[in-house]
Amino acid sequence: MTTPGTAGSARTASTAVTPVRPVAPVTPPTFTSYVRARGPVLLRTARSLTANRCDAEDLLQTALAKTYLAWERIEDHRALDGYVRKALLNTRTSQWRKRRVDEFVCDELPEPEPQQGPDPAEAQAVRDALWHAVLKLPARQRAMVVLRFYEDLSEAQTAAVLGVSVGTVKSAVSRALVKLREDPQLASDVLGGAPDGARARPAGEELTAA
Repeated sequence: MTTPGTAGSARTASTAVTPVRPVAPVTPPTFTSYVRARGPVLLRTARSLTANRCDAEDLLQTALAKTYLAWERIEDHRALDGYVRKALLNTRTSQWRKRRVDEFVCDELPEPEPQQGPDPAEAQAVRDALWHAVLKLPARQRAMVVLRFYEDLSEAQTAAVLGVSVGTVKSAVSRALVKLREDPQLASDVLGGAPDGARARPAGEELTAA
């Protein structure tokens, strides 16, 4: 037996619609918030392309200035890191092409403190020689070598940054390493002109270590 009014109430309850809460839209990051969040990571990238921290900071500032100017045109904010990395690489390449040597006169040469382990000056000379050899690579190969070995990205990450396939990254990096191992100037700077058979492997190993 149904109590009057119960059936109607049941039908009303069964057909009631639970209100759906609106989903808050995802707010894209501002330039300031992006720099605050990703600044330390991007500085490490810049540091891998320069000889000291001051140069890295200047390089990053230049790349971020270019990113700021293009901010409104970057639709996919997930690709911001890739955009800044490209700006860092292009800016640094341009700086190396325009690089000049400045000489400063001082009364006394500072005596460096003796250090244990590998000679820092020798290690820096090897890095400089490698970088000069990398700069002679074609633009695409140079970008991939920097991202793979200096930035320490995986093949998949490098492919995503440059918008190419993983297979393209593998083949291009392989060709680039062959060119570096066969670079006579690099072999002369790193190993003092060792024979081809003796210098091929160390040049590749030094790049991997960089």
